[in-house]
This record gives sequence, C-alpha cells and structure tokens, in this order.
Amino acid sequence: MSTASRSRPWDVHRLPSAEDSTFLVTGGNAGIGYFVAEQLAATGAVVVLGSRDRAKADAATASIRSRVPGARLRHLPLDLADPQSLETAADRLELDRLDAVVHNAGIALDDPPRRETADGRELMFATNHLGHFALTRWLAPLLSAAPAARVVTVGSFAARSERLDLDDLQSDRDYRPKRTYGRSKLAQMCFGFALDRRLRAVGSTVISVVAHPGGALDGLTPSRPAVRVTTPGERLRALPAGLLVQGKEAGAWSVVRAVLDPEVAGGDLWGPKVFGLRGAPRREPVPAHMTDPATADRLWTLSSELVGTDPGLGFR
Repeated sequence: MSTASRSRPWDVHRLPSAEDSTFLVTGGNAGIGYFVAEQLAATGAVVVLGSRDRAKADAATASIRSRVPGARLRHLPLDLADPQSLETAADRLELDRLDAVVHNAGIALDDPPRRETADGRELMFATNHLGHFALTRWLAPLLSAAPAARVVTVGSFAARSERLDLDDLQSDRDYRPKRTYGRSKLAQMCFGFALDRRLRAVGSTVISVVAHPGGALDGLTPSRPAVRVTTPGERLRALPAGLLVQGKEAGAWSVVRAVLDPEVAGGDLWGPKVFGLRGAPRREPVPAHMTDPATADRLWTLSSELVGTDPGLGFR
C-alpha cells in the first residue's frame, strides 16, 4: 500500500491498489461475497471465487468483468459442507502465497426440518463454521508465505443475541432454524477472534479479523443481471427499511476494508457505523461473549474433533 493510501481517510469508493495480491473469497459467486469479490477485483488483485457451483461462478465472473475491465478472476471448486474435501484446496490453488482469505460462504435455512451433511453434521453449523475452520488449517502454509496475510471472517449481527450451547453445537436436541443460524455465525466469529490470539502466541505475521455487513437486504441491492436482478417491486417494498439497513453492495464495505486497510489490526471487529446496521465501515467494540477464552478453547477442540484435523494451527 502506498503512503498516500495510508494517510487519506478511508473511502469505500476509492480503494487502494492491491495489484500484487491474491485474495480468496468463499461464496464469491452470490450475495455479500459477490460484491466483496467485485470490489476487490477493482483494486487490481487476483480474486479467486470459492464456489461449489461452476455455472454460478462463471456467471459471477462475467458480471464482474462487465463492470471491472481486465478483472483478474479465478474459480476454486469448494464444498464447505464437506471438510474432508478441503484438504486439497491449497494444492488446487497452485499459488506460492495467499494474501487473504475471506470466510464468507454460508447457508441460512428458514424452516424445519433439521438438515444434515453427508457425514451427519447439522448443515448450517457444518457449512458456516466447520468448513471454514478446516479450510483455514489447510491454507495456513500459503497464508504464512505472504508478508502480511489476513484471515477475514464474515460474521452476522444475528450473532450478538445468541450464546453457544457447547453441549449441543449441532442442535440435535432443540433445532430452531433462526437460532441455529445465529449460533453458527457466532461460532465463526468466536473462531475468528480465537484464531488471532493463537496467531499472536506463535509470532505469526498473519492476522485474523472479523467483519459483518450489518443489515443487508436483497431489495436494497443493485442488480447484477448475470447473478441476481432486484425487481422494481422489491425495491419499493424495501424502501422504508432503507432508513435502518442497506443493500449487499454496501454490506460488503466492512469486509473489503478488513481485507485492505493497513490500519486494521488483528482481533478487530468491523461493521457499519450506524447502529451496526448501515453506513461506512468502522471498528466496533467486540462483545465479551465472543472472546470468552474458556468457550473459545472448548469450541476449538470440539471443532477439531468434528472435522478430523490436528488442533494445531499450521501457521509459522
């Protein structure tokens, strides 16, 4: 980053150059992840779209290139619901280093019944948390090879009101979709903060940062025809909510800042400045329930057991 980019106020519409960097965005083909990828592509970086659906990744690639001429994009097939399949992710990237990974991909189910992955894990917890937990371990060598890499975990405002039940992480006993989703995002955020503490303990140059998009509605999101079209009716119905929340393009701003801004520090939480729901990104106080050491350590151990990886970091 240039001296000028460090000295001027952060402007979401004037991002610093990152042309020597490579970023991986999980779920970069849709939603918040798409707009994170689009905005990062405009910096000149190589952006890798992590997605299990090749057709959707191709559509996202075409959309980004139509708005960012010369965008440098790649696709990495990823199925976060199958942590075992993630072991080869680093090799398939065919890179010497990775400057940041954005843990964005996720699934939110609105109604019962409880759904499981092929290996019997609750689907939202497995995709949103366990998959990213495992992926971080396998990407550790590539991240360590970069001079100052970042792991950026995309959390959710919904996690603020939830608490983890470490004896029922996968909602076997009491499944309520919205609560299970909120807890899966809370697990992600707890992991992001715990990861940074562990990185500092081993003297790593990699940092871990958590960001969230606030309230991000499809109806307030600009259309990207190859990816998703927001209809006039949707826009009209969403207008009153625009006083409190925003679209997904703006929701990506806090995540992009967490990737790019040299003033971002490990262990930070970034989100929209207006009640944490809308507006330009800012650093936020971290809620205490997201950084409780005992909870974080047990979550880490249980996650390692569930995905079958060594609890060690693999970072240097």
